[in-house]
Amino acid sequence: MKGLMSRLPSLPLPRALLSHYRRHPLQLLALAAMIVLATMLWTGVNQLTSQARASLEQSEQTVAERQQVVRDNGQALMVEDFVSLRLAGVCVMPWLEVTPASGNRIIGIDPLAAHCFGAGASRGVDQPLDGKPFVDMSTAASAGEAHLYLLTPDSTQDSDLPAAYHLKTFATGPETGELGDSFLLNLEALGVLVLLITALLLRSVYLLGLAQRRDSFALLHRFGVSPGQVQRWLVLEIIVLALICVVPGVWLGRWLAAGLGGGFGQALDGLFDIPLYAGHGQGWITPVLVMLTVVVIACLGDLLLLRFRERLSLSVPNQGRLATALLLAGLVMAWLAPSLPWVFVAVALVFAGATWLTPATVTHFANWRADQSKAPLARWRYRELAVLARRLTLPLVALQFALAMVLAVQALVTTFEDTFDRWLAQRLEAAYYIEVPVGADSRKAADWLTSKQVSNPGMNWHQVIRGSTRMTDKAAASSQQVDVYALAPISTLITGWGLLEAEDHPWEALAGNKGVMINEQLARRQTLGAGDTLQLVLDEQTRDMRILGVYPDYGRPVGEVLMNAEALPENFIARSESFSITPGELGITPVTDGLKRIWSVETLSMRDNSTIRELATGVFDQTFALTRAMTLLTLILAASALLMMGWVFFTTRAWYFRLLVVWGMSQQEVAGQLLRLALALTGGIALLALPLGVWLTWVLVHRINPLAFGWSLPMAVYPTFWLELGALSLAIGLSIAVLMRRQLGKPSVAPVSASALTGGER
Repeated sequence: MKGLMSRLPSLPLPRALLSHYRRHPLQLLALAAMIVLATMLWTGVNQLTSQARASLEQSEQTVAERQQVVRDNGQALMVEDFVSLRLAGVCVMPWLEVTPASGNRIIGIDPLAAHCFGAGASRGVDQPLDGKPFVDMSTAASAGEAHLYLLTPDSTQDSDLPAAYHLKTFATGPETGELGDSFLLNLEALGVLVLLITALLLRSVYLLGLAQRRDSFALLHRFGVSPGQVQRWLVLEIIVLALICVVPGVWLGRWLAAGLGGGFGQALDGLFDIPLYAGHGQGWITPVLVMLTVVVIACLGDLLLLRFRERLSLSVPNQGRLATALLLAGLVMAWLAPSLPWVFVAVALVFAGATWLTPATVTHFANWRADQSKAPLARWRYRELAVLARRLTLPLVALQFALAMVLAVQALVTTFEDTFDRWLAQRLEAAYYIEVPVGADSRKAADWLTSKQVSNPGMNWHQVIRGSTRMTDKAAASSQQVDVYALAPISTLITGWGLLEAEDHPWEALAGNKGVMINEQLARRQTLGAGDTLQLVLDEQTRDMRILGVYPDYGRPVGEVLMNAEALPENFIARSESFSITPGELGITPVTDGLKRIWSVETLSMRDNSTIRELATGVFDQTFALTRAMTLLTLILAASALLMMGWVFFTTRAWYFRLLVVWGMSQQEVAGQLLRLALALTGGIALLALPLGVWLTWVLVHRINPLAFGWSLPMAVYPTFWLELGALSLAIGLSIAVLMRRQLGKPSVAPVSASALTGGER
């Protein structure tokens, strides 16, 4: 024995440490596989989020308001106009809109012409033309009848233009940027949760290996190896393993995201002619560094904080009290938080409390049921459930978080879809949008449309006047600028708008010029509501306006007042004037011919709202599909980790389950007991995930959005999806039971003592 001890210290320490993996190669394989899978998940999620951001930016580019150059005489622009303006030193970019016979609008652009806009202004169009709606100019010109616009940067002034030209706003639809930014903010918040789930899964696999190596570390310590040396080699070991596994994981994640995105894109393009706008991603360095950091912290956090671990250790009752305090503090803080950072802190506190309380809740419930049960097998099953909850704490918590995140994302995406469709339908209720040319008389056009409506009852229209004014606050002796959205007449094209709050018969009151309506942003900012009084400066006079209602306005950050155009003074300076028209059986051609004749112009700036709605909705639908793919990846990883941990854990516990056969039960009966045990475990986790997921949904739509953008989304839950998640959880439990049954058929040796291995608890 003395000779053996004299030879052992001469063995290289790395070889001695790695001997564990020579004895248990599947442990190393499991850890490596988990790092690769986790890296693949986060990289795929990151890439899909980048694609979602690119899609939303493309959508915003197609409908955002810009500035365009038009001719003073109202004639259509030609290529010669573009050439003469560029020769005159004016920065303009051609924008060729074409609606082919298929009805799906495409836009021809020249990326080279966009360079004079600068990096920021040309964002979204100065990029490879990888598909509709943005195509090359020649492709668009050959697709059908085209309308040419010449866009110019916002910094361009009328004085910069040659004679015979002037500036005019150019917008193809309502602004969606705020709605898109809100959606991406929620996605990024959920992306942080994905990293948390990843860290929990990695930590669960690594800690299981450390528990099995505990005896080896004790033996090395007896032979003179200090704990510090072991810790340093463990740090080096996990860094080397992470480097080996993270790089292929990043590659697989990018490949997976490209495959999912490409598959969705091909399906939508083939079925509905809706393209996917690919994002450029963040390269390789960022994902590699992020995942290396996550792997090291998740696996070696205890080693890095070894000096403080004993001081910070708490007894089980104190841990429960601390977890409850964290959970309650997070819930209260989320309700009262005055800013976004505090909301994120509150979410972190709630999840920290849930990390401790979830296994404790399952364990307490199982022990209580065991005490209440009279059947021996039932008592055994509940006691075993308590053991599994303690030993598989981290993967179970990770599965709970993943289920909660999937539930929240599903509710968020469905809510966004419904909200976006409803809001877009309201803003694009009319079939066509026709701008009033500069200098034209809109009153003559309104009189003509009124006469046409008498002979064509199916026709509907209203005039839209946009501008701005000041809203005063006498108490604070201050004022602020608000947008004005004036309509006349108050037609059925707008009376279908959903209102957040309103007085009785608000649209009739608005038609009678008895008050105004305001958007949610202004209502929240000024703490106003239906029935309150708003003070607007019109014609240099302050008027008291009664607020008839508050309407949602998801696409814009500024305050807006909706009013009857008859209330505007004669000298009101309008930023733009237009007509929203649904021609009915009359058709749009007689309407446009009549307006051209009244205004003495050759062409009209007209927008087909159905095409705009189809384009914007298609892009958002693609983004929502990518988001669902992201959550599915997260759930697959959490389920895979639980299966992997269950497989390793049950290998050490198979000898104990086999005792049931020794005691007289058949293999079939044991398998049935294990099935009930696994289903109870995953089903219980699914039940605990429901309140967390509903609460996370509430935080996303009712706390993050109002604090970040000044408006909230409607809160909705979808019980049918809860049932789907429950069925998925039971499927995971069934898979665990199959693994457990397979372990029963393999020979195993009981541990020397009941606590020698992680699975030895009884």
